[in-house]
Amino acid sequence: MFMNLILEEEKYFKEMVEVLFEASTSITYSWNTIELCKTEIKECLDKFALVGFLVNEELAGFIGLREMYEFTYEIHPLMIKPKFQNQGIGTKLLLEIEKIAKENKIPNLILGTDDEFGKTSLSKIDLYSSDLFLEIQNIKNLNHHPFEFYKKNGYKIIGVVPDANGKNKPDILMGKRIV
Repeated sequence: MFMNLILEEEKYFKEMVEVLFEASTSITYSWNTIELCKTEIKECLDKFALVGFLVNEELAGFIGLREMYEFTYEIHPLMIKPKFQNQGIGTKLLLEIEKIAKENKIPNLILGTDDEFGKTSLSKIDLYSSDLFLEIQNIKNLNHHPFEFYKKNGYKIIGVVPDANGKNKPDILMGKRIV
């Protein structure tokens, strides 16, 4: 069941923080404390949309959408509690946020999916010294990086920020035209 988490902030704030903390430990250093998670959730609640998915009244995951440019919004974040991963919830949340974007005539969605833990071939080379476009074209998933999940859902790699999170820790930018 979907719900608007912005409207249900008081009821689900603690669960949102827990989901962010649990889900982010293997994909980012960004939210490695409860306090950082609280700050991030507060920021997300101030943005355009924040949608959650409940399984038996438990918050299984959530997705945010915020304005970046007039015609392009950013998906940030998409987090699924580990025990609910690989059950199709992420895809359901993506489809729901895309529906919201379409209803609001937002034509483009983008997202960044960091590689802070060496999970893609892009983390194994110096992207400043390489043929960046060739490396993107030949990207390999080495250890369950989420870029393939987004790719399966119609998102394309539209760029890379080399060393965004430190040496050989790129941010992979992905996007999709939805209107």
